[in-house]
Amino acid sequence: MSEQRLKLRDGAYVARLLPFMRLAVKLWFRSEVHGMEKVPDGGALIVSNHSGGMVAMDVPIIAVAFHDQFGVDRPLYVLAHDMLFMGQGKDIFPRAGFLPATRENAEAVLRSGGVTIVFPGGDYDVFRPTTSANRIDFNGRTGYVRTAIETGAPIVPVVSIGGQEAYLFFNRGEQLARLLRLEKLLRTRYMPLTFGFPFGFTFGIPPNLPLPTKIETRVLDPIHVTKEFGDDPDVAEVDRAVRERMQNALDEMARARRFPVLG
Repeated sequence: MSEQRLKLRDGAYVARLLPFMRLAVKLWFRSEVHGMEKVPDGGALIVSNHSGGMVAMDVPIIAVAFHDQFGVDRPLYVLAHDMLFMGQGKDIFPRAGFLPATRENAEAVLRSGGVTIVFPGGDYDVFRPTTSANRIDFNGRTGYVRTAIETGAPIVPVVSIGGQEAYLFFNRGEQLARLLRLEKLLRTRYMPLTFGFPFGFTFGIPPNLPLPTKIETRVLDPIHVTKEFGDDPDVAEVDRAVRERMQNALDEMARARRFPVLG
């Protein structure tokens, strides 16, 4: 079944989408991506922090830079939340290379020689409070490390800054989400209180317009797990090393960032 899902990606469709994505990420968010050439040939697992709430731009920014570097014929897949495959999304997103975020799908991509993006922190990360905007926190999720070990694919850490400045995030809204039973309805435990324009305080509905925050992204050196950590690597140790390298890079980017939103 996973192999069949991979075939749904349509390179010609992706090529038609790229000009529109490029307009959004380059004009509104003034995105800059450094180091995309570091993604090695063959299967690779891009591991990134996730920012921006309901209007997370990490995927379009990475996708535009990836395809500018390697062309649309090199397949790029995105492991995404089930909410994207509701309604018409189940027909639209698979054509652009989106797959439900399962270990089975990730392994199928990597064994096929494709590249996939995973956000281990998921909705926990993307709805983090503004006070934690520059913190790498995967909420203890280490499945990505096991996937890399089992497939032999390198981990390519990617770090971005600025996306969480599109709105003010006050909390993740776990209690409200439990009250509304969102985990059962939408497979999310979060309903964050945010502030933006033009509607001010909202819980995501109605959606506010994201601020034109400058988003900078850095691709770090690939991590070949068994070469670096031995033939029987400790998952927790690898995860700790990945997050530490990402945090060090994010701290460096934060020190160089002069102003919120403006960059």
